[in-house]
Amino acid sequence: MIPFLDLKTINNRHSDEIMEAVNRVAESGWYILGEECRQFESEYARFIGTRHAIGCGNGLDALTLILRAYRELGIINPGDEVIVPANTYIATILAISENGLQPVLVEPDPRTLQIDPDKIEEAITSRCRAIMIVHLYGRCAYTDKIGDICKRHDLLLIEDNAQAHGCLFNRRRTGSLGNAAAHSFYPGKNLGAIGDGGAVTTDDTALAETVRALANYGSDKKYIFHMKGINSRLDEIQAAVLRVKLKYLDADNSHRKKIAGQYISGITNPAITLPSCCAPDANVYHLFPILCEKRGELMSHLSQHGISTLIHYPIPPHRQECYKEWSEHTYPITESIHSHELSLPISPVQSEETTSYIISAINEWKP
Repeated sequence: MIPFLDLKTINNRHSDEIMEAVNRVAESGWYILGEECRQFESEYARFIGTRHAIGCGNGLDALTLILRAYRELGIINPGDEVIVPANTYIATILAISENGLQPVLVEPDPRTLQIDPDKIEEAITSRCRAIMIVHLYGRCAYTDKIGDICKRHDLLLIEDNAQAHGCLFNRRRTGSLGNAAAHSFYPGKNLGAIGDGGAVTTDDTALAETVRALANYGSDKKYIFHMKGINSRLDEIQAAVLRVKLKYLDADNSHRKKIAGQYISGITNPAITLPSCCAPDANVYHLFPILCEKRGELMSHLSQHGISTLIHYPIPPHRQECYKEWSEHTYPITESIHSHELSLPISPVQSEETTSYIISAINEWKP
């Protein structure tokens, strides 16, 4: 069976370095907020191109901490609105709700599957304070038009960069394009830990200091608590492992792009809609989504050929039970994407031969 994502093989490429890093932490006797985390934060900030990177427990916490920090700084207040793509993973929206803010869902562009810049401005009201873009599937969602909208309406730009580590927009990394960005190091991400992990990147020193304190119970000095914070810290083992894997991220992303190029040039089945083209560095292909009206039949066909696939995501946020207050709302483009999307295997260890086999299986399928 061709796995959707072979994490064991991905990590085994660097097993000696990973074990050395883990042992270094174990032998140090310091497991939280130590030298490994400090070094990773410095290296990751330099990689992204921001002044600050603050490690935290996971990607959802990173998003939540950014908005909470803006609340503590008096820049955002409860009841304010945050524009967000309607077809995102639910974590993006949960972070908004958790802070007592109102998510305003905007439909994606069906060609890019990213938030549609042409639909953002009509969603802005007097209570809007931020636009949260999501670099979904590993593709850059930022556009010059979005940047211009933020400037003209004096809105914060927050990036959900959970799926796009290393992606570029005009030679700048995603995660450095807005006021602040959230990153996830869940094991399956392009830069994945061996457990949960996350980070916030920003050039804003006041925001960075507030995020760091909030993530440490609301304390910037031991046993002194200025805010009602949480416990969300990147542990030393995860930081040490991420330091190893960060060195290989660009090379891994290059391999993902080669696999994606194979899919794009090789899949000719007219029943399949492929991702639209973009600048070569504007997609790091965390996922390779295709659209198919008879998704279930295609999924079954590929499974019979020993090929694992996944759906990202089967139910859109506005149809989830936890947001039942939106149940009467309709977002037809989002609903179509969620009904037709299927993700093909793609990873830094996937071979050209495996990819060719998957392409052949797709092209021979007759709906």
